[in-house]
Amino acid sequence: MTRREDGKRRPGGDGSISAMREMEDPAEDGVAARALEQSGTAAADAVWPRERPWLFGLLVAPVAVVANGVLQGGALAFLLSRQGVPELRASQIISLLALPTTIYFLWSPITDFLVRRRTWLLISSVAAALGMVLALQQRRLDGRISVALMFFSACAAQLVVSSCGGMLGALRNERAKRVAGGFYQGGGLGFGAASVLVLLMLRERGEEARIPWVAGLLIVAPAFFALAAPRQELLVEHGIGRTLRRIWEEFHGTFFNWRALPYTVLMLSPLATGAAVGLLTGVARRYGVGGQQVAWMNGLGGALLMAAGSLAATLIPARIRASVAYLTVALANAATLAVLSLGPLRQDTYYVGVALYLLTVGMGYAMFTAVVLEFLGSSGKSGSSRYAIINSMGNVPVVYMLALDGWGGSRFGVRGLPGTEAVMGALASLLLLGYFLTLGRKPGD
Repeated sequence: MTRREDGKRRPGGDGSISAMREMEDPAEDGVAARALEQSGTAAADAVWPRERPWLFGLLVAPVAVVANGVLQGGALAFLLSRQGVPELRASQIISLLALPTTIYFLWSPITDFLVRRRTWLLISSVAAALGMVLALQQRRLDGRISVALMFFSACAAQLVVSSCGGMLGALRNERAKRVAGGFYQGGGLGFGAASVLVLLMLRERGEEARIPWVAGLLIVAPAFFALAAPRQELLVEHGIGRTLRRIWEEFHGTFFNWRALPYTVLMLSPLATGAAVGLLTGVARRYGVGGQQVAWMNGLGGALLMAAGSLAATLIPARIRASVAYLTVALANAATLAVLSLGPLRQDTYYVGVALYLLTVGMGYAMFTAVVLEFLGSSGKSGSSRYAIINSMGNVPVVYMLALDGWGGSRFGVRGLPGTEAVMGALASLLLLGYFLTLGRKPGD
């Protein structure tokens, strides 16, 4: 659905519409908005490719390689094991290096100032690549210097996320935002999996000396596609007072109103979290699935399935509200887990259930980004900061669902793990879908 300016403050709106327009007749306003939307749909569909939304599949690559590839995707764990680092020590290091993905909103506001966001994307990618190259060149990867350099790389890479978020919010066409969100998530998953494969192949071929340089190249090279992104307006206020006032108005319009409450609940709900991805490997043998098949389904093959799901989400028409589409996908995701929970303990049940689960997780990630942008509204001056805060909320359900899935598996057995996530996801989806289809509808939906 194309974005309508009907004078009412919405989650993510900048709150700057005058009070006079708030007094317009709602029915007349809705009819006019629908007419405007219908007349502008064809023109909008012709314009959105000019915003090059597919570029976001490349712009996300630096943080995907750092976080989803080297640090949390298995490459670092493999390299540490080859150096004889104990598993406990390795898990502690990886947990520490995962911290920036949760707290990056603390330093992400810098990407809203000084230079354009695409320039920040380039700067942070170069910094992340430099830190990773120096870290991987250290004799011991579990040493303090190496860990500190990787932590710096992780922090710098998260500025890519906030930069992309601000750029996504600045896209002017709803269809462009949907396509960009799908490519953003698909690119992140694809580049993460590909980087793990490349780095591990180098290690197995005995080319350890090339690993730091290849990792650095994988991080920095895609960032230069930012130069091909359409130039976005750099908002400059005269005086610190005006700047702070504008930022406050944007934060107030996004977070401090009653319409923001259901979106906050949506962000914090257990919807297509993908929490079971790393846990299903532990029950695979109960379905008769061997180690090689698990490595493929939950490794490169799984990442490709999730990336395919993210790209498939771009086919969902933009006229369908992002929150409704997200909840529908989340409901389908819960149904795929029901296959694993209720189906017979056979190999085909595992293959079908996990494949559908991963596919719908990828679709859910893409639609999650679309909901974040719906919540955010226009980027304005503080788009990167607000995007980082909203996006960070989405990590909360992953954390508590990991704990709940584990509890379900220990309490109810092999079927309890997928069953717990299925029940939680289905209940949350149905309740919120009921709200957004009734009380939460926008005029003209």
